[in-house]
Amino acid sequence: MIMVSMFSSLGQQDNLLTSCYFKMKIDTSLTMPQLPEALSQTGLQFTVATEEDFDEIMAMSQDIYGGLDYLPTRYSSWLQETNRMVILARKQGKVIALESVCVIDNGETMLVEGLRVAPQERGKGVAGVLLRFCSELVKSRYTDVKVCRLTRDDQLGPKDFQKYRIITKQGILLVRFSAEDLKLRLCELGLGGDFQSSMSTSSTNSLPVRLDQIAIHRLYLATDLMRSVLPNSTIIQDWQPFKPVPSNMAILMKKDIDWMVDDVSNPIVASLCTFPFRVPIGDDWYYLNIDMFGKNLDLARQQFLCHLQKHTATLQGHVMCQIFLDPPLWKPMAEFCLNTLNVELVKEYTEQCVVESDMV
Repeated sequence: MIMVSMFSSLGQQDNLLTSCYFKMKIDTSLTMPQLPEALSQTGLQFTVATEEDFDEIMAMSQDIYGGLDYLPTRYSSWLQETNRMVILARKQGKVIALESVCVIDNGETMLVEGLRVAPQERGKGVAGVLLRFCSELVKSRYTDVKVCRLTRDDQLGPKDFQKYRIITKQGILLVRFSAEDLKLRLCELGLGGDFQSSMSTSSTNSLPVRLDQIAIHRLYLATDLMRSVLPNSTIIQDWQPFKPVPSNMAILMKKDIDWMVDDVSNPIVASLCTFPFRVPIGDDWYYLNIDMFGKNLDLARQQFLCHLQKHTATLQGHVMCQIFLDPPLWKPMAEFCLNTLNVELVKEYTEQCVVESDMV
């Protein structure tokens, strides 16, 4: 059993956890070649998550992300993804932690997502043990995996820089508003029904263009046009970083995403918007996620407005909208949201950091 009281110091605990890992008990459903043998002292068992575990997982992760937890709407679809494994850690049969890992980038990258640890187990090293187990599990099944990637929004410290390389950063702008109030405000600004006509009065002549699958593949795969637009040649969609390669585009094409650019022949700004989904912050609350790439404020603002108009048109209730954008654009976009759209800024500047480490 992993208990802090068993160790005289956190350092001793970490060392013992590391050494014990290689002898951890593995649930029979996960037994496969090259995985460690059992050591009952940890008190942890590992199982593949199922639909039947949903209620227990939700109880374990109540109030996560201030009520903006995406997991309730993604859990079932995660279980269906062939390139993903959702692993649970159990103690005495009870779920105490969850980690989701999927393999992307032509099988070369393990993407880590969805970490959850039960409140009473936090700070005891459970997350590290679970991640190590997942890493060994992935390496045993996907022999070409070279790196582990994850996306963080907390402040990176010296220890993090010893473990990870930063791939790219985006600023995070989080606002909230009433869908009805926003629709009225857009009409007051002349951005009502005929959005394309309204946008023609902008200081730039380019109008936002929504992409179909053929255009998406042409821009992101058949040409190098997007390389200079994407941050470090990385498509970041809803916290997931992808290289623009065919296997990743196949994953993205299965999702409900609104793809947009300012110009299909020479794009300067591109954006990907999720379709609204409910979050457990309260009744009739929705979450909207917009990943914005490029450095032109005016074009970014146009696409932002276009996404808002489309995806709030049929909503009734409240919306939490999170925009990820080039860090220098954060302040002027925040001022636009506050002073022009009259929406509420939820928090000050934070960063989304994509980091990676080598698989060892």
